[in-house]
Amino acid sequence: MRNRFLAPKTEEFKKQPGYPSEERMSKGMVAVIECEQEIPCNPCETSCPNNAIIVGDNITDLPELFGEKCVGCGLCVAKCPGQAIFMIDMTYSDKTALVGFPYEYLPMPQKDQEVEAVNRNGEILGKGIVRKIQNSRTMDKTNVIYVEVIKEIGEEVRSIARK
Repeated sequence: MRNRFLAPKTEEFKKQPGYPSEERMSKGMVAVIECEQEIPCNPCETSCPNNAIIVGDNITDLPELFGEKCVGCGLCVAKCPGQAIFMIDMTYSDKTALVGFPYEYLPMPQKDQEVEAVNRNGEILGKGIVRKIQNSRTMDKTNVIYVEVIKEIGEEVRSIARK
């Protein structure tokens, strides 16, 4: 049994219907859904223009990702009220991955700024570089920050340390 104060590990999320397959991860930017609570919620489904995320008729079901339909637009990241969706591009370069996540703090980091990448528990994993900041009306004013990190920590990064 895991400590109730620690976030689940990647291996646990990989067993859920919202985690992309290894094959899909090898094809570029894709959504990663780490929703673990069966609550009435479906903004991820309604925000996806490609029907890549399905909750279904039972609104308390966990969202299922159809990775082959996901184009990596990131709209679902900003729409998730639980901040449980991330973007990952494990093909960003030979040695690095690009990770996108919701960010609602001030001050906002700047493009090309070096930051400390953290995991689900807020533990620093290593350095990263902010490569892109997405924010638009369609994203409900939620910023999505994209940080380049070494591949070894790509699947673990979920935010940046606040200054």
